[in-house]
Amino acid sequence: MTSYFAQLTTEMINPATTSIDECGTQEMLLLMNEEDQKVPLAVCQEIDKIADAVDVLYNSLKNGGRMFYVGAGSSGRLGVLDASECPPTYGTDPTLVQAYIAGGDTALRTAVEGCEDDAESGASLIRDKGIGPKDVVIGIAASGSTPYVLGAIREANQRGAATVGVVTNKNSKLSEVCDICIAPVVGPEVITGSTRLKSGTAQKLVLNMLTTGVMIKLGKVYNNLMVDLKASNSKLYDRSVRIVREVTGASEQQAVEALKQAGMHVKTAIMMLETETDAREASLLLEQNDGRLKAAIRKVKGQAVPGSRMDQSGEPVDDAI
Repeated sequence: MTSYFAQLTTEMINPATTSIDECGTQEMLLLMNEEDQKVPLAVCQEIDKIADAVDVLYNSLKNGGRMFYVGAGSSGRLGVLDASECPPTYGTDPTLVQAYIAGGDTALRTAVEGCEDDAESGASLIRDKGIGPKDVVIGIAASGSTPYVLGAIREANQRGAATVGVVTNKNSKLSEVCDICIAPVVGPEVITGSTRLKSGTAQKLVLNMLTTGVMIKLGKVYNNLMVDLKASNSKLYDRSVRIVREVTGASEQQAVEALKQAGMHVKTAIMMLETETDAREASLLLEQNDGRLKAAIRKVKGQAVPGSRMDQSGEPVDDAI
């Protein structure tokens, strides 16, 4: 009888690379590059489902919910990477977007054998984190069959949370138990079964879209600038100054002074300079506009406020939030 795994696209042999072990270095790398070019096209086929997931996440996070990634191995590491980038990039509380990997933090550096086969451990994680109806749990698994991830998703369903799967196989076990399943099929890997390659790249692209999309919708981006970043190092400090200057046309000295008065909060500093208010008033104006900088500025200046159109989730659309 054919095993479940033998039927997976990610476990099949790639006919284009069966002689890769006989290739010269350049030819080998060209083969990999040719296969990698298939990844964004596969992700594009899943845009509708990715959009559905972003809208679910937005409705959750704007109403006090949280976002959780759960995965094992390479998939789990990608989730941890994506979640860890949100606080410095968008100024989020570390509890807003969380990620967990089978085997715990040790598994980020070292393979912890057998832990991904423990469904109860995944379920226990969901219980321990107090996940409930306001939250969204995203299971990441190339095969779509990892017991740890399936256990987490099933428990999350029972607790009323919204659930999303990110897989690289169609008709997976994960697709049967989650509300939305994002499944870009990238084809057999260059090295059979090595899902850190094309599958991992596809997962990374999808996770980028999920967090970036929801943060834009939450008003954490002005034009295409990260106005909620935390200036936690010299590079981000310099970027903060440049963003304030780009938006307001202020001199470097004016931008630095505004940032100091605003407690190094870029959004507040911009609001101060654009509306000639102090830090306290600027913060209040932002709060009254749900942190949406462009809407707040336009309202103060008596300009048309974004929101005349509605997106599929029924939320106002700002063409350039």
